[in-house]
Amino acid sequence: MPEFLVLQRPLEALDELLRNIPPVMLKKITVPTGDSLGRISAEIVFSPEQSPAFRRSTVDGYALIARDSFGSSESLPAFFKVIGEIRMGKKDEYILNKGETVMIHTGGMLPEKCDAVVMMENTQISRSNEIEVFKAVSSGENILEMGEDLNNGEEIISSGKIIRTADIGGLLAVGITEVTVYEKPRIGILSSGDELVNPSKKPEAGQVRDINSSMLAALIEKHGGIPVMYPIMPDDSDKMKEVISGAFKVCDSLIITAGSSASTRDFTAQIVRQLGKPGILSHGVNIKPGKPTILAVCGGKPVIGLPGNPVSALVIAILFVIPMVKKLSGITRQFPLIRGKAKISVNLASVSGREDYWPVKFIESDSEIIAEPIFYKSNLIFTLVKADGLVIVPADANGIAAGELIEFIQVE
Repeated sequence: MPEFLVLQRPLEALDELLRNIPPVMLKKITVPTGDSLGRISAEIVFSPEQSPAFRRSTVDGYALIARDSFGSSESLPAFFKVIGEIRMGKKDEYILNKGETVMIHTGGMLPEKCDAVVMMENTQISRSNEIEVFKAVSSGENILEMGEDLNNGEEIISSGKIIRTADIGGLLAVGITEVTVYEKPRIGILSSGDELVNPSKKPEAGQVRDINSSMLAALIEKHGGIPVMYPIMPDDSDKMKEVISGAFKVCDSLIITAGSSASTRDFTAQIVRQLGKPGILSHGVNIKPGKPTILAVCGGKPVIGLPGNPVSALVIAILFVIPMVKKLSGITRQFPLIRGKAKISVNLASVSGREDYWPVKFIESDSEIIAEPIFYKSNLIFTLVKADGLVIVPADANGIAAGELIEFIQVE
């Protein structure tokens, strides 16, 4: 019987895993900016021009020289002669003299000497080609100057950033129609177990469907990786070694489910040790569910061994696989998994010294989030199907009392 697992705290184990993953070595490719959502930028992108490219109005109103409006009020309005209207998408050569104005719409190009725009609702037409202004405006009010949003040569996107919808808009706004990104990492997914069958088949007595592979594939794809699914491996050391070694050569990382417990029929750890240095970093994490987890980096490639229990596998995947895929993808800045705090609805027991992740449903409330625990037995996947999130019971707590605030993460 192998020696008992030496347990690490989850965050310590994750930090060690990420530290041992080398800098990204994925190929760089160019994609249309409109198709880059969720991709990881592989280069710093600088703006080729300034934005706005011309002085423009931020409101519908009248462009004027600010000092001409000073002192105006509802009881003593200032009168302006309207000499025209700015056409959208056109450059009009209006030159304003004292007491003159032009009508302008939001985004319209300002005449050269105009330094402010009075909002339409602060004016009134007094007669043909004349308005009354009821509120003074200061220089620069309701206008955008050239380059106020972005200067020529200014950094738009840093290397290693997830490209968001706003980023796409910003890139296109300055004419960048292509962006260089990293290729997505290929993550091999391998499940082992004589009892497993393909989900499309009806299990015979003693058999269960392999749901972990497809569940993990969906999670990996959602977070920027390319899942590579392999056939179910039997509980045979030689066959497992052959499949795992072959997958290791062509993938950027491996996720192996089942075969991670310390028992005579589990071979994952001994196979992983042979894949490369430094090898296994953690074999056992001080957490429930998911204690018999293997975290390794072999020859620069991360390898994670997950428990076969679907609940444990998904919890560990949220905590370790997602950050691993992001690091492998080239992301340089990762945010904590914590999504918020909720008030626990009932007393929740826990064992001191172990970090617990407990499934909960969120109850609607006007002023706060209420978390209602879902009490369950091990290996019930529909526990997580019904759950909205996982509350985190710290290792130094003996439990959580009803009404206490507790941190939670969302179920993926």
